[in-house]
Amino acid sequence: MTRGNQREKAREKNLKEQAGSKKKNTQSGTEFQRTKEQQAEIMRQKQAQAEAKRAQEAAAKK
Repeated sequence: MTRGNQREKAREKNLKEQAGSKKKNTQSGTEFQRTKEQQAEIMRQKQAQAEAKRAQEAAAKK
């Protein structure tokens, strides 16, 4: 019966790992698109700030 115990322990461990794994996307199409657009806007702002900083540093060197 020791093998049965090992199987039970392995099964419990596997269930625990599956519960912790990432699930499928639960957002609808419009929610996903809105999130994507928000993230893109944040990246555009970061890029604009970086470009402004580079331009400022370039002007300071001249």
